[in-house]
Amino acid sequence: MIIIKSREDIAKMRVAGRCARVICETLAAHISPGITTKALDTEAAELMRNQGVQSAFLGYRGYPGTICISVNEEVVHGIPGPRRIAVGDIIGIDVGVVVDGFNGDTALTVMVGVTDPDVIRLVEVTKQALQSGIAQAHVGRRLSDVSHAIEQTATAAGFSVVRDFVGHGIGRKMHEDPQIPNYGPAGKGPKLLAGMTLAIEPMVNLGGAEVCVLGDGWTVVTRDRRPSAHFEHTIVVGETAADILTDSGAEKIA
Repeated sequence: MIIIKSREDIAKMRVAGRCARVICETLAAHISPGITTKALDTEAAELMRNQGVQSAFLGYRGYPGTICISVNEEVVHGIPGPRRIAVGDIIGIDVGVVVDGFNGDTALTVMVGVTDPDVIRLVEVTKQALQSGIAQAHVGRRLSDVSHAIEQTATAAGFSVVRDFVGHGIGRKMHEDPQIPNYGPAGKGPKLLAGMTLAIEPMVNLGGAEVCVLGDGWTVVTRDRRPSAHFEHTIVVGETAADILTDSGAEKIA
């Protein structure tokens, strides 16, 4: 069942979403060669404490990190640790927080001195794919219109979309109905109604679409070990356009 959120619910989700995005962008600005993914996780925990919010990920089904950090061939759910960021890396930062009982979830991919034109284009196209999906998230569309727009943007550029992991509904729970694939034909699935809240998150690979999970039980990597990019926003379906709840606006965290 897809839960329609009230205005009060959406207002609370906007607070959570904006907080998650500001933390995500703050971490992205602090990435430099030599920093460890664990150091970024520690900074995320401190930012959350300062804001009086909780990580939506820490302890979720046993996940050990405050945030997810996925580097290069890691698609999603990378566990922060001793790995040091190097020039030429791309880093996916995925942040989820809980505020007043509601979740905000957002992700972006950062390039660190990347010069490979294919990798640069991969990151740019993945961001465009997210924008294409969000553009379909309004009344009068069906859920698969979002999925189809994402796939079309990615595949038109020669990339592949991950099929084993998908976007999701979000609200009081991090994962609610519906699941939101990043592929498929248009015009299918439930009609989109105002007040539906969705976490739309294209995961796009430079090589093949196939992925596998490492022995830690969490880290998803491309099977061919070629790079992958990930972007995500939490949105609410509107009458004529989606409203992005994970828009950082003008806020900054000191």
